[in-house]
Amino acid sequence: MSITSITAATSTPATTAPGAPWRDWVALALLMFPVLLVAVDNTALTFALPAIASSLTASGVELLWIVDAYPLVLAGLLVAMGSLGDRIGRRRLLFVGSAGFAAVSAVTAFAPSAEWLIAGRAGLGLFGAMLMPSTLSLIRNIFPQPNRRRLAVAIWAAGFSGGAALGPIAGGWLVEHFWWGAVLLVAVPIILPLLLLGPALIPESRDPQPGRVDVPSIVLSLLVMVPVVYGIKSLATHGPAPEAFASIGTGLLMGYVFIRRQRALARVHRTDQSTAPMLDVSLFGNRIFSTAIVANVLALFSFNGFILFLAQHLQLLEGQSPSASGVAMVPALIATVVAGLLVVPLVRKVRPGFVVAGGLLLSAAGYFLVAFGDHSQGPSLLLAALLVLCLGVGAAETISNDLILGAAPADKSGAAAAISETGYEVGSLLGTAILGSILTASYQGNLRLPAGVSELAPAAATSQAGETLAGAVDLARMLPAPLAEAVTAAARTAFDSGVHVTASIALVLMSGACVLAAVVLRSVPKAK
Repeated sequence: MSITSITAATSTPATTAPGAPWRDWVALALLMFPVLLVAVDNTALTFALPAIASSLTASGVELLWIVDAYPLVLAGLLVAMGSLGDRIGRRRLLFVGSAGFAAVSAVTAFAPSAEWLIAGRAGLGLFGAMLMPSTLSLIRNIFPQPNRRRLAVAIWAAGFSGGAALGPIAGGWLVEHFWWGAVLLVAVPIILPLLLLGPALIPESRDPQPGRVDVPSIVLSLLVMVPVVYGIKSLATHGPAPEAFASIGTGLLMGYVFIRRQRALARVHRTDQSTAPMLDVSLFGNRIFSTAIVANVLALFSFNGFILFLAQHLQLLEGQSPSASGVAMVPALIATVVAGLLVVPLVRKVRPGFVVAGGLLLSAAGYFLVAFGDHSQGPSLLLAALLVLCLGVGAAETISNDLILGAAPADKSGAAAAISETGYEVGSLLGTAILGSILTASYQGNLRLPAGVSELAPAAATSQAGETLAGAVDLARMLPAPLAEAVTAAARTAFDSGVHVTASIALVLMSGACVLAAVVLRSVPKAK
């Protein structure tokens, strides 16, 4: 989203919010539906992964791509779609994205193979990218007063956590009573209130003099994301290989080219107002802004990585139904919402940097419990760790998001908002891509099936057991009791060893982020 466009859009009379306060809050409530939709889609699908693995015989890598295809495409297109919203109207883009998201969800629900499901998830990423920049830009337009806008943005951020809390319940119940595709169909009823009431209650917002859409920048942004994530997946799953390093190197090279192009467009923009950078990279020169971005990304990184393995542990190792495992996680996920709202008044008494650092410290404490705890005595320890982690995520992501918007100059608020939203998705993407890939690689490397399995089970089932935990559970169901118990025990040992490794890596990352936030953000004054 260009700097000029957002400045013009928020300062022209054509974009003034309606005068009645109740309309402002009703409009905010309607904007929460697409936010909830994105969050529900992520966590609900995670709970459907065991059923998807069994139904579509998906491999471990395919399961990760089923999760990651959506945030990968979405993150690569967020800033580009923000720029498009400046041109055609942010409300209009929101409605197009909502209708497209619902339609693609309905079609993808009946995907006949893992490849079709991955393609459908990529399509959802395209339309999802139309939703997120529009919501925050419209909120800033509806709430021009700083205090009301701060609360509205906090509610916007809490919407992600609320959707994450709703996702396990909805996803678990739908998978248990229907089939995995019902998790995708839920997008249709969620988005209907916005499409029916939004045109009358949400004001339009656009830039009357937008710069041209820069197609090469859009392509470059995708060429940065896709090779890097693919390389990370390949490296974690198959170990060091020239292909993985070449893929990551290609993505980093494209990142360098992307930055060079944005700087060049910014120079041209000084004399040609019709040309503007898709992303103002000079924002990252602000230490507070950059550190808040890192904190935001890592908060979502820790949350999504934890949910990925906990859902599998509860269903496949503890034997809980999808709905029961979803309900078990709800108290911790609700804590994310509560923590996010409570820290808004807290930053008037405590410096925001220390609140962010404290949140990241809690996230590190949650992973400490997982890394050094005994998982064989039931799910209590993991659920307690999730509660601690969620309290930290709620505090860190809400305040870091506010710092991102506040650290940027007023005329660069649009670019700051787009980067903040991209941080949400990049954190989610990296949490599942990196931690999920490491967990999968560790499981595959440590699984030792007992002797005699290959003689009593089909070769395909044995191979699938070596790929995923769901495959091992399916294999155990084919075997007589003694051998089935041995297969389950071997799978538990391999999976838990991967969880310990994954949690240890996340612990180091969260601890480092905590120190960074405490040092760099300590100068940020208390809110007034």
